[in-house]
Amino acid sequence: MTYSRTSKLKKLNKYVFIVLLVALSHSGQAQRGGESTFGLLHLTQSARMASLGGNQVGVAGNDLAMLLHNPAILDSAFTRQVSISYVPYMADISYGFGGIAWHFDQTGTFALGFHHIGYGDFIAADESGLITGQFTAGETMIQLTYSRPLSPRLTAGLSFKPVFSRIEAYNSWGIATDLGLFYRSVDNLFHAGLTLRNYGRQLSAYDNAPLETLPADLQVGLSKKLAHAPFRFSLTAQDFISGSLQYTLPESDQTGTTVYAEEDNTLEKVAKHLTLGVEFAPSGNFYVAGGLNSRRRAELKMANKTSTVGFTWGFGIKVYKFNFSYGSGRYHLGGSSNHFSITTNLSSF
Repeated sequence: MTYSRTSKLKKLNKYVFIVLLVALSHSGQAQRGGESTFGLLHLTQSARMASLGGNQVGVAGNDLAMLLHNPAILDSAFTRQVSISYVPYMADISYGFGGIAWHFDQTGTFALGFHHIGYGDFIAADESGLITGQFTAGETMIQLTYSRPLSPRLTAGLSFKPVFSRIEAYNSWGIATDLGLFYRSVDNLFHAGLTLRNYGRQLSAYDNAPLETLPADLQVGLSKKLAHAPFRFSLTAQDFISGSLQYTLPESDQTGTTVYAEEDNTLEKVAKHLTLGVEFAPSGNFYVAGGLNSRRRAELKMANKTSTVGFTWGFGIKVYKFNFSYGSGRYHLGGSSNHFSITTNLSSF
C-alpha cells in the first residue's frame, strides 16, 4: 500500500512538473490580452461556465464546452455525450460550439469539438473611400481532447486545437494546445484543477505579417460543495504567466492637462487574477449560479458608475433527457452576453 501511494505521488509530481516547465519556458514570449490573434481561443462557450464568472478550471460538469477551460474534466461519464452552445454576442457577432465524446476501455476518453465565430458583415472600400462591396470575417477551431485517469481521484487531459482565421481575402492558421489536471475528492465534494491553456503559435499570418506566439495562460481552480447544503463555491486564479495586469491610459482633465490613472494597490492587483462563482443546486435537475469576473469589472467599469459590470448569472434545468442552460455576463453598461447550451447523452435514447 505504501509503495502504491508513493508511486502515485511520483506520477502526479511528474505531470505537475511538466505543466509548470512548459509554462515557464513560454512565459518570456507571452502576450497580454488584446494583443494577440485568434480571439476565439479566449471566449466562453458553455452557458454554465459563463454564469460562474466566465472561467472555472476546478468545476466538473456534463457540458463538453467546459473542456475549453480544462481538458482533464473529461472522463468516462462523458461517453456518448453531445453538447451544443450558441451565443448571440454584441454588434452582430455570434459564435457557437458543437461536440461529442466517446470512451474506450483501456485507452481513455476522446472528445471532438467544433467552434466558430462570425464577426458579421463589413463594408469594403478602396483607398479613396469608394465603397466596393461587402466582406465577412470569422474564425473556426477544431478541438480534439483526450483524457486518461492517473489514479481513481486524478485525471490528466490534453486538447489539440487547430484554429483558422479569415478577414476578407486574408487568412491565418495557428495551433494551440491545452494541458490539464483534475482532482476529485473521495466524497466528490472537493474538486481542484490545474490548466495550461493556449500554448502554441501562428503557423501563417495575414498578408505575410510577422508570426505571433499565442498568450499561454497557467490557471489553478478550486471548488467546494457543502456537505449539508446545496451550495458549491468555486474560485479560479488565472493570468499567472502574464504577471501584473496593471496598465494605465492617459486622460485629459478640463484644462487639457494629461493625467494618469492611479496605481492599483496590492489587493486590486491580486483581485484581477481571480474569478469567483457560486451555485445553488437543490437537485441534479436544476441549478442557479452567479459569479464575479474581477478583471472584467476593473477594466470595463465606468469611473462614475460601476453598476453590475463584471457580474454573471444563469440557471440550468433538465427536461426529459435534455439539459438546458442559460448564462449571462455583464461586460459594460451598454451590453451583456447571452449564452445558451443544450446537452444530452445518446445512451439515454
